[in-house]
Amino acid sequence: MKLSPRLAAFVLAAAVPAAPALANDFPTVDRVLYVQECMRQNPGPFYEMVNKCSCAVDALAREVSFDDYVTMSTITNAMTIGGERGNDLRDNDTLKPQLRRLRELQAKVKQGCFIGPR
Repeated sequence: MKLSPRLAAFVLAAAVPAAPALANDFPTVDRVLYVQECMRQNPGPFYEMVNKCSCAVDALAREVSFDDYVTMSTITNAMTIGGERGNDLRDNDTLKPQLRRLRELQAKVKQGCFIGPR
């Protein structure tokens, strides 16, 4: 039995296993939370901002692993703690490079996805 070229291509494609998920892929819930926070910080037309903020989280996921993102965002959030505990974190020089990296990445993805003033 001879297969047509189209059918042969389909059978071959179906036999190839799907590519594994990227190692730095963000969980869906974290992507949704990122988009929601992005939309709160950058008001605009709903559909436009959903797309721009989705673009931003996709770009961020290409740049950094999810574990590194969690570490960097935890540091960022912890720096907002008031009082002595917050001072201990803000004065910790070992945390500053990760904080700077997250801010640089966020600026890069915002610019690449046309978020914010132009």
